[in-house]
Amino acid sequence: MSTQAQSFARQRRLSDLIVNLALLILVLIWTIPTIGLLVSSFRTRFDIQTSGWWWVFPHREWTTVEEIQPGDDLDRDGVMEFAGVSGTFEELRAGIATPDGLRVTWVGNKRLGVVRVQENRWTMRTDFTLENYGQVLAGKTYEIQTAGGETKTVQGDDFTGAFLNSLTVSVPATVIPILIAAFAAYGFAWMNFPGRKFLFTMVVALMVVPLQIALVPILRDYVSLDLNGTFLAVWLAHTGFGLPLATYLLFNYIRGLPRDILESAFIDGASHFTIFTRLILPLSVPALASFAIFQFLWVWNDYLVALVFIGAKPDVQVLTMRIAEMVGSRGSDWHLLTAGAFISMLLPLIVFFSLQRFFVRGLLAGSVKG
Repeated sequence: MSTQAQSFARQRRLSDLIVNLALLILVLIWTIPTIGLLVSSFRTRFDIQTSGWWWVFPHREWTTVEEIQPGDDLDRDGVMEFAGVSGTFEELRAGIATPDGLRVTWVGNKRLGVVRVQENRWTMRTDFTLENYGQVLAGKTYEIQTAGGETKTVQGDDFTGAFLNSLTVSVPATVIPILIAAFAAYGFAWMNFPGRKFLFTMVVALMVVPLQIALVPILRDYVSLDLNGTFLAVWLAHTGFGLPLATYLLFNYIRGLPRDILESAFIDGASHFTIFTRLILPLSVPALASFAIFQFLWVWNDYLVALVFIGAKPDVQVLTMRIAEMVGSRGSDWHLLTAGAFISMLLPLIVFFSLQRFFVRGLLAGSVKG
């Protein structure tokens, strides 16, 4: 191998290494918050309030090995001696190191505090629990400690109804625009009719229309038709908002299908409907799956459209509205908020990983001609 070829091979290996490292860093940046959310959803209230989620990994931490109760006759305003070290109250509160590597710390106030002898050990905080999910999914009661030291029983948040409502909204709001857009894309790609280019241009132009400016006019129409507050209202709204992108995406893919296959079907006497159902739909699975991921994620995570067209009634609340309500009422209950947030992420993750093999193929639909 020549010197020039060896140099080119080294440069290529170096560039591949840099690209792979950059991709690995990006993956870690995107994955770490999700891992933290998952770990936090299994931690107890006390652990979340006193330590970060990364403390579940091995780390060094001061662990109490002995606890000493100061005597009533102890002069707390002078120099005190515990476990072989002496110091004032302020020094003990800050912590005093012993010759053998321990630390003596005064915990609490001057009158009722205790002295703890601590050792810096390798440890892991793995006190996991399923109670968080039980309180969120099943609405189980749980006990909390108030600032006054009293024990209070609180009813948990039942997410089951909101989860089913989100599923009821997301599935039809994903399937309906896909079917309509597939028919429209086939018509624009393979059927000749007057005004085809103008209508397609109008469909593409609708993608730049902000969703927010259409909410109030649609809401007024829904109120006059007595549709507001129903699932049908939000199905129609998501269908209308998702159709332009779906039509454009599927048009690029369907237009790139081999012309010979369709011409052979026409020669054999197949109708447009037969060609669409027997040829176009099976061949367009990558593009359909790609848009299904986009649409399902958008509808599942939607808050604004659901709030406007469904409302905040408990019997029709979707998951995003339930979590937002939970943030307002339980803003300090991170063990419940993380469990509820991960529940809301679970189904979209399943959908994405189930359809990911079609994702890249669908994104590249119509981008390469050959």
